[in-house]
Amino acid sequence: MTTETRPITLVDLPVLRRLSGHGVVLDSDIGITQDAYETSSAYWTSILFNRGTYTLLARSPQEQLMGQFRYRPEDVNAHLLYLAPDLDHLADDGILLHMLDAMAKEAGKHGAHALIAEVNTDDRLFEMMRQARFACYMRQTLWRHDPVHAQEQVPLTEECGNDQIGIMSLICHTIPTLQQSVTTPSSEMQGLVYRREGHVEAYIAYSEGKSGVYVLPFIHPNMMPKARDILTSAIARMARASKVPIFVNVRSYQGWLGDVMRDMNFTPFAEQAVMVRHIAAGVRLANFARTKMQGNLETAKHAAPPFWSPVQPYDED
Repeated sequence: MTTETRPITLVDLPVLRRLSGHGVVLDSDIGITQDAYETSSAYWTSILFNRGTYTLLARSPQEQLMGQFRYRPEDVNAHLLYLAPDLDHLADDGILLHMLDAMAKEAGKHGAHALIAEVNTDDRLFEMMRQARFACYMRQTLWRHDPVHAQEQVPLTEECGNDQIGIMSLICHTIPTLQQSVTTPSSEMQGLVYRREGHVEAYIAYSEGKSGVYVLPFIHPNMMPKARDILTSAIARMARASKVPIFVNVRSYQGWLGDVMRDMNFTPFAEQAVMVRHIAAGVRLANFARTKMQGNLETAKHAAPPFWSPVQPYDED
């Protein structure tokens, strides 16, 4: 079977409209804030022409498949956003493997070091991505809560340039080294900082959209007793948290936050794997582009409080 893959053109819009009726979102931030995993059929229309979004179309004699990924020059990695149709509506899985290869190559042309996707572990796509040379770097659980009116419990400040070293230090000393390059938030997310005695000990990245609030927390384990107050205070600062559902992403390197989620009456929404396909030589150190930090991470490590110690790297199966 001959399969052709190329960037979309305007003449492909009718095809994309038809295909997107049965698609899958592979970026939790976008999926939650834009359609909360419920209206993926309209997803491509909202980002099709956005800066930094690339859309490819694969054609074989039997079927067609579209795929989208996002990459911006200030980021290290590209993020797979959308595939349509999903596997349940494909007669031959081969076109999907062809598309994943093509997107990895296209992302590499633009400078990305890796292509990242967030996949539900109970989806057949999880195993298909393994066949396409994606590795599972970590697991994560999305926790959901109905809209809530929260009250601030501890003082938080909006992220600013002076927080760069502290945020990097927090990441370096709480996240396994091999995972640092794929855990940093999107450059479009906002951030809140919690400091104790001048040190950044919690960083809460978040996005707000018409359908949901997406929260990605980075909290030092020493702050475990204050984690609930920190998250509650962050939610209180989010304008749409009282109007739309809130989703908190708890990754495997901070699994202890699951107990905090239960204590806050959050419920598990989805179990996912963060899948990574390296395109170029791996970058093992996090490039926290959203804070525009360009200095060496060793500076951040030396700035860490003396009671912080690095977490040893490990691999997910």
